[in-house]
Amino acid sequence: MSSSGFSNANTGDKPADPYGAANADPQATLSQKVEALSKFANNCKFGMMTTRDASNGKLSSRCMAVAGTDTGGLDLIFTTNTESHKTDELAKDSHTNISFVDSSGQWASFAGDASIETDRAVVTKYYNSALKAWLGDLGDGKHDGSENDPRIGIIRVKTGSVSYCLTDMTVIGRMAEIAKGAVTGEPASINKLRFISEAEVLQWRASESLRT
Repeated sequence: MSSSGFSNANTGDKPADPYGAANADPQATLSQKVEALSKFANNCKFGMMTTRDASNGKLSSRCMAVAGTDTGGLDLIFTTNTESHKTDELAKDSHTNISFVDSSGQWASFAGDASIETDRAVVTKYYNSALKAWLGDLGDGKHDGSENDPRIGIIRVKTGSVSYCLTDMTVIGRMAEIAKGAVTGEPASINKLRFISEAEVLQWRASESLRT
């Protein structure tokens, strides 16, 4: 019986993934990588949070607004209605992915673990009055969408690893490179493809703990 799979044919001295090789940015320092990543996520503002439904194992995603960052820009913080389905999913499986993309095709993917906090001092720190539009005022003098509304909590995503892709080229410059690659067969070098490994995350956390 034959088995299916990827062939990964011998490509000689050329990489099997030429795009990845052409756009990899191994020279960036850890500080440069985290700084650029944090700036991009904050500029995007909205990311897609993916969780797993324990009842059927299926993944679901929803748009979340970044309320803040922690650990020198590495960890992400969101406000949430603790009565929403995503908090039930995260309580049963804390693994999550937060992805960002902008109109130019730049993107970032955070893999991590989420925790839910309801400490009022933390909620007040990240509270935004715009939350009232999402929570509403139930008219009981308590669940009113204010910073004291007990439904409001914080989702803190502790990052485990990250991959992201940024560019400093103009749209015209990128299109020219893509057109040239289509003609010559050479991979278009238009992005900075970066990775922050689990080991680098631990290294960053250790350095941040020394600063505080």
